[in-house]
Amino acid sequence: MAEMDVSSGGSHKKGPGVKKSKKLSTRVDLTPMVDLGFLLITFFVFTTTMSQSTAMNMNEPKDDKEKQMKVKNSGAMTILLGKSNQVYYYYGQLMPETISDEFKSTTFKGIRQLILDKRNSTNIDDLMYIIKSDDQSTFKNAIDILDEMVISAVPPGHYAEVAMLPVEKMLISETEKANGIQ
Repeated sequence: MAEMDVSSGGSHKKGPGVKKSKKLSTRVDLTPMVDLGFLLITFFVFTTTMSQSTAMNMNEPKDDKEKQMKVKNSGAMTILLGKSNQVYYYYGQLMPETISDEFKSTTFKGIRQLILDKRNSTNIDDLMYIIKSDDQSTFKNAIDILDEMVISAVPPGHYAEVAMLPVEKMLISETEKANGIQ
């Protein structure tokens, strides 16, 4: 590996009248060490596996009206994401006469149990979660609700993210104003 050159350049006689020779400085040849370093770097580069990208599979709604999936009111749960980590939800379809009873609010801590309860009480063929994000909600909240679907073992194809209706935006803003959410 490394080589040390300690040659003094003269004879090794001792005694009176013998002149002391100058000793040269010790020199270490590091060329083999550099080679070994590059070999180790090359080894680790070739044997290291790069992290694989992870993506969540999600079925998005079709633009074609004829190919859109029809959902039963009894199996649908709509989840609305508002600002300040607020989550609103309702089951089935909103009816104007019972809007105050159907439109409810929760947090991300409480939504998991609601998702599980709906999944357990509904036939899997009829089950559908409709996720809608408000303009004021964050991207983190959208990812969190999709994570909740995976954690709750909701099969892909039984949840979709769609655009929010103006009525739903109005309901969220009125609820946030009434509750003092900034």
